[in-house]
Amino acid sequence: MPRAVIYRDLDRPNAVIDEIVAACSGDMASAVRALLLVNEELEFELRQLYAVAVCRLPARRPAKRSLH
Repeated sequence: MPRAVIYRDLDRPNAVIDEIVAACSGDMASAVRALLLVNEELEFELRQLYAVAVCRLPARRPAKRSLH
C-alpha cells in the first residue's frame, strides 16, 4: 500500500532519493514511475488552483478620471 511521505530534508537530496528508491524495494524503474505519477498529480492540482484563482480575480473597473 502506498504511503504518504513528507520530505522536509531537501538540503540532502541524495537521502531523499535513497528513501524513495527504498520505498520501491530498490527498483529504480518503479521509483521513477512513482515520481512521474506524483508529478502528474501535482501538475493537475496546480492547474485546478490556477483555474480557481482566475475565477476569483476581481473584475477590472475603469480607472477613475479626476479633473484635479
